[in-house]
Amino acid sequence: MRQVSVLFARSDSCYNDLVGDVWDIKRDARNYIGSNAVICHPPCRGWGRLRHLAKPRPDEKALALFAVEQVRRCGGVLEHPLGSSLWHEASLPKPGFVDAWGGWTLLVDQGWFGHKAPKPTYLYICGVTSSSVPELPVQLQRAEGRTLDLTPAEREHTPIQFAHFLLAIAAQAAVPARCNTDLAVVPGRCNTHLVKKTAAEKRAAFRAMAGAL
Repeated sequence: MRQVSVLFARSDSCYNDLVGDVWDIKRDARNYIGSNAVICHPPCRGWGRLRHLAKPRPDEKALALFAVEQVRRCGGVLEHPLGSSLWHEASLPKPGFVDAWGGWTLLVDQGWFGHKAPKPTYLYICGVTSSSVPELPVQLQRAEGRTLDLTPAEREHTPIQFAHFLLAIAAQAAVPARCNTDLAVVPGRCNTHLVKKTAAEKRAAFRAMAGAL
């Protein structure tokens, strides 16, 4: 199991109790040159669905692009909201596809892990096969809160169960090796569309999709 560094964490993040190498705004993750596997939580307000209303700092959007580079260099996982334009800008694969770094995308709800709102989230994962991802705590009912009704801190905080899930992924990441061409597979259905199935059936369907990668 590899050591893990967390980049772009909140200063009061739960990662401070879980990981020895956490990079918050004071440490400035742009200075990271290590070789640990990484978990990246770059700012998303300049990339999300409400980006037309956001007022990010001039250099803020570049942080997500830096995070993509670190995941592809070291292996690990990057977290950003569903609908993030980062996926188009950085040519990240949509669920069901694999890119030239062996990277792939997993869609989860942070509400499954204790967030107050569903908060559907894309995870870009490099260096870990889909079969090695821990079991997902898929719920029959989505979290009832609305992201827009939460305070900024409530929206941004990583639930501790989610942090443990991401750590379990990153700790087993191999250093990615770039191949010459992108590899594509037939896209699978997203688990969030399987609302009429039982939790066990959701997990089985999601595993079947992941197994195609």
